[in-house]
Amino acid sequence: MVHLMLAAAIVFEVVGTMALKMSDGFTRLGPSAVTVLGYTAAFYLLAQCLRTFSVGFTYAVWSGCGIVLVALIGILFLDETADLPGVVGMALIVAGVVMLNTVSRMSGA
Repeated sequence: MVHLMLAAAIVFEVVGTMALKMSDGFTRLGPSAVTVLGYTAAFYLLAQCLRTFSVGFTYAVWSGCGIVLVALIGILFLDETADLPGVVGMALIVAGVVMLNTVSRMSGA
């Protein structure tokens, strides 16, 4: 169940970040409201995860997945570009998250 809350926290953070891009510096009400709600939900769920998981594990997984998902959405839907060092960096982030979830005992759960 805690893993699902962490996944939901990641989704809400990504939604909040995408809405932040669309808010045009908080000048558009709808996207600005989605940003605030997305980040509020993300941090609430993140706080619940910290009751079970260690802060290092939780933040590494949450931020790492968020970074990669936001970058991929930017590339796929916002005409942003990625170069080889960027792709390698994201691959290393994914590898780190996979290691944390498979072989590391860092979670504290």
